Amino acid sequence: MTHEKSKGKKPDNRGHEKGSNSRKDNLFKNNLYSKPLGTPTEGFVFFNYIVNFDMKACIVGASGYTGRELVSLLLDHPHIELAAITSRALAGKSLQSQLPHLRNKGSALAFSNPSIESLCKQDDINLFFLALPHGTSATFAKPLIESGKKVIDLSADFRLGSSEIYEEFYGGLHPAPDLLVSAQYALPELYSLSWKHSSLLAAPGCYPTSIILPLAPLLKENLIEPEDIVVNSMSGISGAGRTPSENLLFCERNENACAYGLPKHRHLSEIEEQLSFFNGDPVVLSFHPHLAPINRGICTTISAKSTDSSSLVKIVDCWHAYYKDRPFVKILDHGIFPEVKHVVGTNGIDIAAHIDSRTKRITICSTEDNLIKGAGGQAIQAMNICQGYNESAGLK
Repeated sequence: MTHEKSKGKKPDNRGHEKGSNSRKDNLFKNNLYSKPLGTPTEGFVFFNYIVNFDMKACIVGASGYTGRELVSLLLDHPHIELAAITSRALAGKSLQSQLPHLRNKGSALAFSNPSIESLCKQDDINLFFLALPHGTSATFAKPLIESGKKVIDLSADFRLGSSEIYEEFYGGLHPAPDLLVSAQYALPELYSLSWKHSSLLAAPGCYPTSIILPLAPLLKENLIEPEDIVVNSMSGISGAGRTPSENLLFCERNENACAYGLPKHRHLSEIEEQLSFFNGDPVVLSFHPHLAPINRGICTTISAKSTDSSSLVKIVDCWHAYYKDRPFVKILDHGIFPEVKHVVGTNGIDIAAHIDSRTKRITICSTEDNLIKGAGGQAIQAMNICQGYNESAGLK
C-alpha cells in the first residue's frame, strides 16, 4: 500500500513529531501505520503489551454527557484508577448520588471544583481528560501540559491545525495557539499515537469520526473523487449536550427531526482538514447534520463520485487493508446497512458501501455511538495505545 501521493501541494500537517515546528514537514510521517501502535517505555511485557498499573486519572468536567460516559468507562478500566472528577455545578456531591446507575461500581468519589493551579500540583495524578466546552478546555490544557501532565482533550480546541480556521468556525481567538502544532489528532485507526510525539491528544469529534474513517483510505488510494462529496448525518439529542434549551425539550424533539448548523457546521472544518491530509490536496464537501429523535448514536450517509478504477470489491478490500487488525471497525457484508441500535453502548463503528451504477456514485453508510466512539470511548482507546495497554482495554 502506497502512503505518499505526488499530486500537487499538500496541506499543512498536524506536526506529530516532537519538536516539529511545521505541520507540513511531517505530513503522513506518523499516520497510517508508519510505526507500531504506541511506544511505551515503562512497565513489563505481558502478552505483547506493556502493562502499567496504578495510572491515576482525573476527569475535568465530569457532569456532562461525555464526562459521565468517561466516568463509567474508567471505573471499569483494568489499568486506570479514576482518582478525581470535577464539576462546578456538582461540587461537593457524591458520584453515587448524582449518577445512580453507577452505584453498583462501588466508587466513593465525589465531585470537586479545584483551581487549575491545584490540579497542576496533584503529583499523584498523571493523566487528565478534559470534557469541557471549546475555549475553556485550552485554558486547562496549557498549564497542565506545562506542569508535566498528560492531557486528552475532548473539545475542539486542538483538533485543527490553524488558529485562523479555529477563529473562523468557533468565533473566538484560540487560547493556546502554540499547542496546535504538537497536538496529536487522536483517531487511533489512522494515526500512530504515542506519548513520545506529544503529551496532548485531541480526541476527534463525533461527526468527523463517522465520516473520516470511511473516506480517508478511499481518498488516499484514489478510489473516490475528492470533488462533489455530499454527507448527511443524523445525531442523537445527547450530541447537543446537557445545557438546558427550549429547542431540546422532549416535546420539541420527540417525533421530530431537523437539519441544523447549515451550511457551515463547526465540525466541517475538522472533516475537511483531515480529509485534505489524506487526499494530498484540499477537499471541500457538503455536510448536512440533522437532529434525530433518539438519545444517542450517529447515522451517516455519504455520496461520492467513483473513479474509473473503483469498484465495490476494491473499496471493501481497501477498508480491510487499512482496518483488518482494528477491533472497533466492522465492515459489513454487501446488502447490509449499518444501524444505530447495533453500535450504541459500544466503541464500534459499522461501515458499508454500495455503488449506484446509474449515477456512477458510491454510497457509504456508517453508524457509531456519539458518546463512546465519537467521544469518551475513542479517547480511552487512544490512551490505551499511548500507554501500551491492549487497545480494547476497558471497552467493548
